[in-house]
Amino acid sequence: MDLLRSLPLGLYLEQPQTWLHKIDPRVKFAWLMSFLTSYVLANNFWRVLLVVVLILATLIARIPRRVWQQQMGWLLMLSFFVLAIAAISPDGLGVDYQSRLPANEQILTQQANSNNIQEPAAEKKAYSYVLFHKGPVKVSRYSLDLAVRLSTLIFTVIYSTNLYLLTTAPEEITSGIESLMQPLRRFKLPVTEIALTLTLSLRFIPLVLEEVQNLFRSVMTRAINWKKLGLKGGFKVWMTVAERLLENLLLRADQMANAMMVRGFTSPNEHRVQWHDLRLKGRDWLAIAILILFWGIRLAIGTQA
Repeated sequence: MDLLRSLPLGLYLEQPQTWLHKIDPRVKFAWLMSFLTSYVLANNFWRVLLVVVLILATLIARIPRRVWQQQMGWLLMLSFFVLAIAAISPDGLGVDYQSRLPANEQILTQQANSNNIQEPAAEKKAYSYVLFHKGPVKVSRYSLDLAVRLSTLIFTVIYSTNLYLLTTAPEEITSGIESLMQPLRRFKLPVTEIALTLTLSLRFIPLVLEEVQNLFRSVMTRAINWKKLGLKGGFKVWMTVAERLLENLLLRADQMANAMMVRGFTSPNEHRVQWHDLRLKGRDWLAIAILILFWGIRLAIGTQA
């Protein structure tokens, strides 16, 4: 089991360099926030459209299939299960719905004839709150709407964030966020310290996956007979593994802190590193223009009725 290859969540793809890699991190951060915030008070059409846009962006960027295939596959499968379970679950509205038409059709016919009202040639489609009902399976309009909201929310939040981390180096992320947080210096907020902490957190993700992978491999190589151990014995083994994992992570963190102190990183304001020269180029302005169009479409057709 290789978690760094089979589950590369939150890891940066160094090669190949796609057009998403070359966009300014501040512009990509604005796109990420747009995906996460435009979902609020949006209709289901817009929510499904966000999923389609994320998938198309991955394909158009020509990200290697080995990178996104398993991630997208698992997320789509999870979203489909959430959609199916939420759709057939009770909608929570304990109301008995009645037809708006009178029970006696002759009354309606007599009123129409007395008022000389002619029925249209095209048949009117009857409204039905329950879309599907067969045996114990019942799908209503509200449950289907809730299912679409939940499934698309899971995919949009997880995959948009992962796509941003996949195409943006940790140093670029922190440089962009620090640049956007410059106005907060007037309120004496530690902007540089926050950016440095974020850099270390992003750099620590591969170390966590590596430690988990090494511990799982150590357990697998010992050929433990789990049936013989039983439930209590297996729980003790996994508690020992979790304790060892926490100890190794704390040791890695201590080593990282000592390495920074040796290199003079005693204070971010005294020892600053200019990671990237952030300048907006032609492709960045194009991405900003498309983002403005994105929000225009969102306000035009994506607002929930």
